[in-house]
Amino acid sequence: MAIRVVAALLFREDRVLACQRRADALFPLKWEFPGGKVEEGEGDVAALKRELREELAIEVQSAAEVLCYTHQYPDWKEVELIFFRVETYQGEIENLAFESLAWVRPDQLESLDFLAGDKLIVEKLRTQSIDH
Repeated sequence: MAIRVVAALLFREDRVLACQRRADALFPLKWEFPGGKVEEGEGDVAALKRELREELAIEVQSAAEVLCYTHQYPDWKEVELIFFRVETYQGEIENLAFESLAWVRPDQLESLDFLAGDKLIVEKLRTQSIDH
């Protein structure tokens, strides 16, 4: 059974927030979008709000699902990825969980070493407009 994962697309002007995993994490130093696993009995939006509170110290007020797909990691697990465009939030973004954060133009995302599961959304951000 796939692991259900929610991830946030946070925009500032013409840039999206990318996060680098810690050196001691699974898939060390890979880039990803903030978010994480949906816990049993938890809704997707509730998980997104919890994860962004834990990782970035912000309170999500509104978010819209923009893409959902499944990715099979070789020799590991299958993940179901649900990406949300965060429309409004309260608080200032703080790095509570990552090696580093970067605000990146969508056409520059592919220069970062993203998790394999995020490659499809990176390509879509690069080639299509995801309203922000």
